[in-house]
Amino acid sequence: MKIINIRMLPAALAATLAMVGAALPASAQDVPANNVRLGVYFVFYHANADDLAGPYVPAGVNLKVNDVDTLYAAYVRRLSPHFGVELALGSPPVTHTVGKGPATLGSVPYDGVEISTARWLAPTLLLEYNFFDENARLRPFVGVGVNYTSFYDRNSTAGGNAASGGPTKISLSSSIGPAATAGLSYHINRRWNLHASYSWSRVNSRLTADTAGVIRTTHIRFGPQTLVLSAGYSF
Repeated sequence: MKIINIRMLPAALAATLAMVGAALPASAQDVPANNVRLGVYFVFYHANADDLAGPYVPAGVNLKVNDVDTLYAAYVRRLSPHFGVELALGSPPVTHTVGKGPATLGSVPYDGVEISTARWLAPTLLLEYNFFDENARLRPFVGVGVNYTSFYDRNSTAGGNAASGGPTKISLSSSIGPAATAGLSYHINRRWNLHASYSWSRVNSRLTADTAGVIRTTHIRFGPQTLVLSAGYSF
């Protein structure tokens, strides 16, 4: 009868566990919890506004906001194998607003003329769900959250001043609204990844134009949609 040397059991057990561990997929502790991304935002504003209201404003005076491209940056924190939270932020771009409506206001050209510019800061916080296993190279994801938009560097252009009848101060109220996203992540390896997503948010702002005490206002509803292409690093 063969006698088992009990002194050898701990070493044998450790070796067995090591072999089993090598055969298993990476544990949750082995998955990087943080991801930083850098890329480009293609912003499509889909804005509409009420006609401008105030003294000396004829019917049908409105505005249009031109689309922009800007830098995208984000931090994503892994919460579980399927859930994560993303804080996304774009480099504040210069947004150009042009007149829409009458060809002229009096003798001043208006329709299609740039009337104002502004920059915006719009951090967006999203809770995201990632499909498929964490080891999959390609993972679709969806997310919902909230967007905060603040406007600054608001300026009336020479064309805007002429249409308003003199130097004009522009103000735009800040906005808090819902946001949603859907996209794909491609994992090149454990650290590097590529991402593409399409997002939507709701932004509402009240525009006030002050020309030497003459106040004109309008309410602007933005439904910005953004295409994002980015590369990420996990750690």
